[in-house]
Amino acid sequence: MTPPVFAHGSLRLYLLALLDEQPRHGYELIQALSERFGGTYSPSAGTIYPRLSKLEEEGLVSKSTDGRKTVYEITDAGRAELEARRPELDAIENEVTDSVRRLADGVRAEVNDAMRSLRAELASAAREAKRSATKTSASTAGGTSTTGWGGDARVETSRAVHEADLVLSEFRQQLRTDLRTQANRGRVTPESVTLLKARLAQVRADVLATLPEH
Repeated sequence: MTPPVFAHGSLRLYLLALLDEQPRHGYELIQALSERFGGTYSPSAGTIYPRLSKLEEEGLVSKSTDGRKTVYEITDAGRAELEARRPELDAIENEVTDSVRRLADGVRAEVNDAMRSLRAELASAAREAKRSATKTSASTAGGTSTTGWGGDARVETSRAVHEADLVLSEFRQQLRTDLRTQANRGRVTPESVTLLKARLAQVRADVLATLPEH
């Protein structure tokens, strides 16, 4: 179904804007729309071609054949209509930008939740290791130095948790930067979010599998 931003003839206006950038064939227009909306909207050929035909009938676009492809190009009349409806086009562009930004924010929220969960599990494992080391140290306190295995285990655990936290923070920052960059290009898709959630869940499971049982 066509999104609300393309109600009342707005899709044809957006098609004119895309053709004003450069001549395109139908599939390229579909791809361009999908990219602009971060994959949240991908029109079918049955949606695009009838509108292109209507634009051609009205003299707003022309078409030519390039091998087996039909290429559409905006006409002077099409540019005139585009310019006359520039405020409406700007409103559509703003809506597209907001839609992609909301999607990117959703991805970042999922990443943050996964990071917090993994940090909590690591912290819990660190506390458990510390308790275990304390018990071991106490049971051998009669003739064993407190700087033995128990102390070494606490230091090693603390160092590992600190390093893991640094890795998570660096990953979060890098991914956040990547998402912002791609969102500005309209390339963040729901499929990216699904893949990210699945991979983070698998990483968490793999990490937890290496931790000792409580």
